[in-house]
Amino acid sequence: MCPGSFDPVTNGHLDVIERAAGLFDEVVVAVAGNPAKKSLFTVPERVGLIEQSLSGLPNVRVATVPGGLLVDFCRQVEAVAVVKGLRGGTDFAYELPMALMNRHLSGVETVFLPGEPRFEHVSSSLIKEVAAHGGDVSGLVPEHVLARLLARVGRVGQTENGQPDAAG
Repeated sequence: MCPGSFDPVTNGHLDVIERAAGLFDEVVVAVAGNPAKKSLFTVPERVGLIEQSLSGLPNVRVATVPGGLLVDFCRQVEAVAVVKGLRGGTDFAYELPMALMNRHLSGVETVFLPGEPRFEHVSSSLIKEVAAHGGDVSGLVPEHVLARLLARVGRVGQTENGQPDAAG
């Protein structure tokens, strides 16, 4: 299981999910709502964007976490491990206590995959902030996600670098 809020899904997320798909027979991408975060996309929108991004991987499916503990959802889908990508030491410090608690509660192990270095600086929160202020985030999210992101932050009619397009 690869859990996250994926608001929006980034190329860093997709790198980790694709590599997990090479390690496991089946990967469930578990999309969770996070009431502590102000979401740009609804959970169903995020599910659709991820499904479109991963349509070429037959052993990956996307599901919505119904709430509650992640380990309960792991039991429900019979996940043997939680896969988390790490961009650096800060991610490890944040993820380790959750991994240990998940193992304590259910015996489910967490597998940490190092993130692709070219995406080390990429987070969904930073992508949203940069896009909203006119910065170029092309190459950091899939093209179909970029189009939806620019539309959502009010940059319709602009190219990725913030310049007016021929129609705008």
